[in-house]
Amino acid sequence: MGSRSVSGESWLSSYGVAERGAVTTSGAVAQVFVITGPSGVGKGTLIRGLRERVPELELSVSATTRAPRPGEHDGVDYHFLAPEEFERRVTAGEFVEHATYSGNRYGTLRSELERHVTAGVPVVLEIEVQGARQVRAAMPEACAVFIAPPSVGALKARLVGRGTDSPEQVEERLATAVRELAAQPEFEYVVVNDRLEQAVAELVAIVQAKLAASRRPAPANLEDPEETD
Repeated sequence: MGSRSVSGESWLSSYGVAERGAVTTSGAVAQVFVITGPSGVGKGTLIRGLRERVPELELSVSATTRAPRPGEHDGVDYHFLAPEEFERRVTAGEFVEHATYSGNRYGTLRSELERHVTAGVPVVLEIEVQGARQVRAAMPEACAVFIAPPSVGALKARLVGRGTDSPEQVEERLATAVRELAAQPEFEYVVVNDRLEQAVAELVAIVQAKLAASRRPAPANLEDPEETD
């Protein structure tokens, strides 16, 4: 697995960063949610369930150089880019973060986040663990949730069952996953994806609580005004 890098330092500061999210010039608060975990853990399925229950939440579509899988659509599941186009965008500083993973490149386009944040719309990112670390470093106000499998054996069964990787690729992804699972203590929230409905419900509860907190007005300043003679 390659390293993941972040483009720029706390780029949201140009919009103003609040403790509970990014505050736009209109005064709206945009909460950013990062959903991470090993490949094959079911992040995409959980996010679909989450967005069905929290329809105001919009998805930041990542970019990748890998080929589309059956049923995937450009601009919906990913922005599918040729390697040359991906590199051009990296050079132009168009990514918040990017990585090489299992021989393919992945990244979060700056424009994807900017259009949500400037509109005050809550947005969710689906990225791997190294990318989540980098986004958290650049956006400490983001809410990051780690999705874990019930066991390594269950994760291997899912990777094999989806039928998109060769046996060698499955073993490579599994070895990476074992290392990534050790990162769970780094994250404020961990959801174990054993029973799908239960995992979705836990994720929904986290997101709804954060959204409610972001809408809560700041405490009024109760200090007495300075007395004058």
